[in-house]
Amino acid sequence: MLRKRIQWRIVFLLTMCCCFAVSANDSSKVVQPEQAAFRIKNVLTVKIPPDAKTVRIWFAVPQEDAYSVIANFNAATDHPVHYDWDSWRNRVGYLEVPSGTQGPVTITETFDLKRTEMRNVIDPKATRPLTDSERTALSRYLQPTTYVVVNDQIKTFAKSIVGGETNPVLQARKIYDWTLQNIDYWVKDPDHLKASPVGSTEYCLSNKTGNCTDFHSLFASLAMASGLPTRMIYGSLMKPTLDGIQVDASYHCWLQFYAPNLGWLPLDVSLANIYGKEFPLTDKNKVLVERTTATGYHGIDMSKVDYYFGNIDDRRVVWSVGRDLMMQPPQDDGPVNSLPKVYVEVNGKQYTDWTREFTYKALTP
Repeated sequence: MLRKRIQWRIVFLLTMCCCFAVSANDSSKVVQPEQAAFRIKNVLTVKIPPDAKTVRIWFAVPQEDAYSVIANFNAATDHPVHYDWDSWRNRVGYLEVPSGTQGPVTITETFDLKRTEMRNVIDPKATRPLTDSERTALSRYLQPTTYVVVNDQIKTFAKSIVGGETNPVLQARKIYDWTLQNIDYWVKDPDHLKASPVGSTEYCLSNKTGNCTDFHSLFASLAMASGLPTRMIYGSLMKPTLDGIQVDASYHCWLQFYAPNLGWLPLDVSLANIYGKEFPLTDKNKVLVERTTATGYHGIDMSKVDYYFGNIDDRRVVWSVGRDLMMQPPQDDGPVNSLPKVYVEVNGKQYTDWTREFTYKALTP
């Protein structure tokens, strides 16, 4: 117990140091980060087809960082589980199902999470353009992936948004504002707007809609085309309306960009889009809209637009970082687009007949 208290205190102090470092030029605006705690249950169920000779399962586990403390983690299943690191340094669970296994395979993850809000006051004057050596060091965060494309069209379009701006914070804010104003989250009008199944730059740009992954795929493409390193974060939101309710709370993704002297800064333009633009609430969209948010929806709230540029609320768990993942042991069917839940191969090919139910209960921090 003493060790856990010391761990939590260290994380809190690191978080506070980060906030003071980012806002050193305006200490009067520093706000103490919020903290939250949850008991989480994540149930993955994979059906086994009768013709299966080999079944391999890689599953997301909660990631610890300066804002997340994981305790009492357990993954209960009937088969031995091995843990390793993927190509983006995410810790991943892995198991193989013996040939001839009948019935579904269930993996039940349980753990406690203590999460601190990422709270920053971002001063553009505190940063500067990246140097060539910094771009080299951060080159993996400037590389496109299968669905996050950087081509001539994207480069030209990014230039039309960013213009001649070279300050990383101001570049990111221009792209953020353009995305906010020109793309609409599909949950606002589910009869006419749809998300792509993969999280796609091209889909989002062509259709001017999508889900969180579409939004942030487009943002990442425009940012990288402008020389701004980015990385995608996959997790889940602990929505107040689903606290203690046996309903799958799905997943959510957000993004971080890099600015010299400030480090990695978070943003969530997809949630800003929910709060920052007027749209009618209807019987068809109100439940979807509510479940999309981290803190509840009560109508337009322009303060959220500024908040989600540089800040991330404490009601989140992180499952993985990055796209086009290679696992350990390596999968057979090519890079994994992302890992917010589970990836399964049957007979060496990707297999999608599985379900996930993510539930949680708030605790006292």
